[in-house]
Amino acid sequence: MPHNALLELIPKLNNQRQLCVVGAAVVDIVVDTPKLPERGGDTEVTEKGIHVGGCALNIAITLKRLGIDSLNALPLGKGNWATLIESAMAEKGVNSVLRNDNGDNGWCMALVEPDGERTFVSVSGVENQWTRSLFASLTLADDALVYVSGYQLASESGEVLISWLESLPTTVDIFVDFGPRIVEIPPKLFSRLLALKPIVSLNRQEAEVLGMTSADMFTTSWFDKYQCPLILRIDSDGALFTDSHMTGCVSPFKANVVDTIGAGDSHAGGVLAGLVSGWELPDAVLLGNAVASFVVSHRGGDCAPSQTEIADYLLRY
Repeated sequence: MPHNALLELIPKLNNQRQLCVVGAAVVDIVVDTPKLPERGGDTEVTEKGIHVGGCALNIAITLKRLGIDSLNALPLGKGNWATLIESAMAEKGVNSVLRNDNGDNGWCMALVEPDGERTFVSVSGVENQWTRSLFASLTLADDALVYVSGYQLASESGEVLISWLESLPTTVDIFVDFGPRIVEIPPKLFSRLLALKPIVSLNRQEAEVLGMTSADMFTTSWFDKYQCPLILRIDSDGALFTDSHMTGCVSPFKANVVDTIGAGDSHAGGVLAGLVSGWELPDAVLLGNAVASFVVSHRGGDCAPSQTEIADYLLRY
């Protein structure tokens, strides 16, 4: 689809099915650093702010701003971080249907280098304490689309999460964004997950963990190997995709990169918004490219656009 044709689809973003977002709400402490610290060293950094985030919450906010409703399964704990998160969520019109009073929510420090690349140091909280009783409280439609984050899959309770996914009707579609914790997911759990035929979103580094040497070859061989759709985000080159119908490349939207915090999450949010609106995969990926381009051109991860803002951005583009 040409970039300008996306403008005609933006007003048609609306739920055609239920969307459930499963994952974390945490606090991000963002700092600028001239370089990553060396072992035993002391690097002076500049604090840029404290933000409420986490992959799943970033996606829930992106969806909300794009006019999409979601059932948010983001455990909220009890403590200072949880209070801050719940207040921020209320301001953004986003809520969660899950609570866990056995601890506080987690937090992370995001170190942003001059080129915009970010590195995280994370502390886990209740967002990684999944139980069968938590999942039992969720009511899903038989044709729901469920997003899950690799951070939770790689946690100690990742097996509980995958067991829940295995218990869902086969008519439920699963969308997985692995993130950098892909290396920590045990091979047996990884195989069980892919046996469910989810839509998988990877960036270049994550695909390399899975053995990619050529993006084109990796994409074309993916469906033959796993029989599930793939979105491969290749930075400024856009995104490759494959499903049961076709394999192709979706062109990028060039951006003046300020920082990349939230880029992957906003891309996933855009794709999910398109898919839950009944769009074909290439069109949904194009929206993901546009939303991610908008986000990386702004500072901080909490800057996903509304329908009006993304339409204005596309017009200027």
